[in-house]
Amino acid sequence: MKPVEAPLDAQATKRGIVHAGAIRRDWRRRPIVLVGLMGSGKTTVGKRLAAKLRWPFVDADAAIEEAAQMPISEIFARFGEPHFRDGERRVIARLMDGGHKVIATGGGAFVDPETRALILAEGTAVWLDASIDTLAARVAKRSHRPLLVGKDPRQVLDELMAVRGPCYRQAPIHIVSADGPHEESVTAILDALNGRNRESLT
Repeated sequence: MKPVEAPLDAQATKRGIVHAGAIRRDWRRRPIVLVGLMGSGKTTVGKRLAAKLRWPFVDADAAIEEAAQMPISEIFARFGEPHFRDGERRVIARLMDGGHKVIATGGGAFVDPETRALILAEGTAVWLDASIDTLAARVAKRSHRPLLVGKDPRQVLDELMAVRGPCYRQAPIHIVSADGPHEESVTAILDALNGRNRESLT
């Protein structure tokens, strides 16, 4: 069932919640899956959210590297993006099993129709969003991202958002972060999950 967007009060929006759609009543028994572009803070926020909930945390990219026994950059270089996406799909499907946990996904994971359908059906998707300028400043500090090699980060992020944005918008929870502490995003996610101006699925 597609989540129905619910209006939020001014205080909720100020904290970074753009919208919180319908959340299942049993969300505590399901994975929370963080989606969004590179640089949005999925791993950092995910670890802190998991600590607050006292849940396990899993980084999907790290799980992919462990399964492949090589870095993601090498997977891209040796086998190409389609091969990586296929492995990513299978790893995330495995991670979705086993009840509650927080999963940080790679930026392109939620764009895959099968992966997105699984996450929306079995988990709670949270889109971590930020301005392109903020994302570009964050990713410029690291050189390991295969999609950015030899390219202008801002241009790449603009192009990726144009393609991926409609997919991310299907997540029932949309959080926008700025340059403030990641703890603010964690608080905003917990507020959305715990019922601030949202509807619940039966």
